[in-house]
Amino acid sequence: MIMSLFQNTPLLVALFAVLFAQFVKIPIHFLMTRKINWGLFTSTGGMPSSHSASVTGLTTSIAYETGLDSPIFAVAAMFSFIVMYDASGVRFQAGQHAAVLNQLRKDFEKLLHDLKKWPQMDGQEKMEELKTLLGHKRSEVFFGALTGIFIAIITYQFIL
Repeated sequence: MIMSLFQNTPLLVALFAVLFAQFVKIPIHFLMTRKINWGLFTSTGGMPSSHSASVTGLTTSIAYETGLDSPIFAVAAMFSFIVMYDASGVRFQAGQHAAVLNQLRKDFEKLLHDLKKWPQMDGQEKMEELKTLLGHKRSEVFFGALTGIFIAIITYQFIL
């Protein structure tokens, strides 16, 4: 049973696509900033979208295995559109809101400190900032989608 998972090419392509997209964020970030950030491998957001790479790799693999007219391809395609829309819409906006809330909190802390009406938080546990890199820009989703499609095409054309 477990061994059959290793024979499920669409699943393996999707997993490889997400790992590849997560890894490639590190050199892309280095080219842009000249800084290596290994934390990008496990973070959300950034270029390219690993969510998009994963779902398009899965969908393209299913297209190869079952054809474009199969119901399972239709399910996978709709799943891909929903994930990519969510990554570039709702999750991206949630990240924008988190950035504003973090700034509001910093401004509020500075106001309290300046007014000397509130004890400084130096000796207290500071609140963790909200995560701002949750979603993706449309370009990140687009290149993530291309990544997944290309990985699936390469797998089916040259490896299998």
